[in-house]
Amino acid sequence: MAGETENLKREFLEYLEIEKGSSLKTVENYDRYLSRFFSFAKITKVKDITEDNIREFRLFLNRQNGMKVKGQSSGTMKKNTQNYYLIALRVFLKYLIKRGISSISPDQIELAKIKERSLDLITIEELARLLSGPEGDDLKSLRDRAILELFFSTGLRVSELASLNRDLDLSKSEFSIRGKGEKVRVVFLSDMAKKAIKEYLGKRADMEEAMFVNISNLKKKSEKVKGKDAEEKRLTPRSIERIVKHYAIKAGISKKVTPHVIRHSFATDLLSNGADIRSVQMMLGHSNISTTQIYTHVTDKQLQEVHKKFHSRK
Repeated sequence: MAGETENLKREFLEYLEIEKGSSLKTVENYDRYLSRFFSFAKITKVKDITEDNIREFRLFLNRQNGMKVKGQSSGTMKKNTQNYYLIALRVFLKYLIKRGISSISPDQIELAKIKERSLDLITIEELARLLSGPEGDDLKSLRDRAILELFFSTGLRVSELASLNRDLDLSKSEFSIRGKGEKVRVVFLSDMAKKAIKEYLGKRADMEEAMFVNISNLKKKSEKVKGKDAEEKRLTPRSIERIVKHYAIKAGISKKVTPHVIRHSFATDLLSNGADIRSVQMMLGHSNISTTQIYTHVTDKQLQEVHKKFHSRK
């Protein structure tokens, strides 16, 4: 790949980073997706992008092996992974239109049909057992209770929760969080979450700015942490996932429980109690409402129960 296409791709990636505020990871992914297509189709000028070479590229992707798990291929490349390449190409073509550069219409690129996503859900009873898992008033238990309550109160992603600092204004019931794509949204604190955070922070005796810290070899003396007896650092997303898993096992939940499962519970709880889908979309930080609509299928089951109970032709 050289010449015009290389220059336009570079300018497009700069546009994503600067104008659209895309993360560096997103920019790197788009670079990889586009480069693979241009290399496959031997594209040097954007006018050379055609329906034919896009179709051939789709066939090529569909015949690639999927990710390897324990050395074994998972079959062909997943449809949603194939779509990442096509979406990158569509966004690039829309950029060309914005620049007044002639090429194939992005509308001519259809995405591969994918199976409807299934949700990993836990019951209300299982959720209650999970949230009540951390017992006691030691610092670790208080921290873990605050983590679980905060997840269910806000629907935060694990990376978002890990990034929090302890300077939250707890006199208010809301705060702003910067999520995917550097988008800022407002999330809300329940009374239970505020109480758990206050109790946890009230027990903290260190100066770390992170909200959630790793407590290692912690020793107390007169309610003060001294010197090397406490090594406290920000919890990583992976560490938080392990904490959630620990309390899921303790609660006797056989399903795999992750922070994202609690996020699912947050969304379905709101919808099943009458929240409108647009509001839930905003609280989850979804760019597209179609991502949020997956949760409506869960609440549809409740409608089925209502129909079964009250319909005259039982």
